[in-house]
Amino acid sequence: MAAFVKAVNAKIRSNPTLSYFCSTHFWGPASNFGIPVAAVMDAQKSPELISGQMTLALTIYSATFMRYALAVTPRNYLLFLCHFINEGSQLTQGYRYLQWHHWGGREKAGVHGAVEEAKEKAVAAGEKIKEVASK
Repeated sequence: MAAFVKAVNAKIRSNPTLSYFCSTHFWGPASNFGIPVAAVMDAQKSPELISGQMTLALTIYSATFMRYALAVTPRNYLLFLCHFINEGSQLTQGYRYLQWHHWGGREKAGVHGAVEEAKEKAVAAGEKIKEVASK
């Protein structure tokens, strides 16, 4: 069995394209692309839901790993691209957070915000359930 595994590994590693797709240089960034995709999708949600601490942490994380992607040998351009997209998304989220919480965005919007609206709906639903249960 060990000889079979060794032969399959040698066959994979002899083909440069197949070797790349079976390496961590491909699968690390490919699995990591979920973070920037989520950040881009979150750009459509209310800025009240943004965590400032998490946004700052992900901004620092992406900047660090952009540098790492170019420091390793061979350079991992796919990892760099992943963190470049995430860095831009996190900076956008950070701007939205600051605009909403510190620069008067909430007041300019003139709304309660998504969290307050959800609380009000939950209270109304609870009252309706109590009313139905008491009948």
